[in-house]
Amino acid sequence: MATEVSPKTSKESVSHLTSEEVWHKIARASFAVIGYVTPTGEPRSSGVVFKSVGRRLYTAVAPDGWKAKHIAASGRVSVVVPVRRGGILSLLFPIPPATVSFHATATVHSAGSIHVAALSRALASMLPTERLDSTCIIELVPEGQFLTYGVGVSLSDMRHPALAHARLTV
Repeated sequence: MATEVSPKTSKESVSHLTSEEVWHKIARASFAVIGYVTPTGEPRSSGVVFKSVGRRLYTAVAPDGWKAKHIAASGRVSVVVPVRRGGILSLLFPIPPATVSFHATATVHSAGSIHVAALSRALASMLPTERLDSTCIIELVPEGQFLTYGVGVSLSDMRHPALAHARLTV
């Protein structure tokens, strides 16, 4: 006869998670999905490679591309950062990533208007030298709350939404 195990409350499982730990996870990541609305009201999302510098994220895009144009139109985006987990097990099994999502204010800096190397050596390394002055930089400033799923919990607890998610102040 099977016994039912009642899951811990969300407060018990993730109360140890802090905003600092979430920022640390974001700083270690390099890929995010940015969601936005086009000027005609169509929803769009796009994967980007980013670097975090302080409490901001930066990504490089083509100045004539739709990401630069559409994101500049509203200046508001949603961001989802997948957080790799599973260590060596992820080589053997399909382990889903944890996620950190948040709203952000987005500023599209026109090509050459921001000195990338002055911000960060890591950010400058994202671009080939010949593209440093011809690339737009999108600056993302997280705001409000982080919504996490699977950050700071065991793989088995990820099966239980009440255990796996948390809201923390950015």
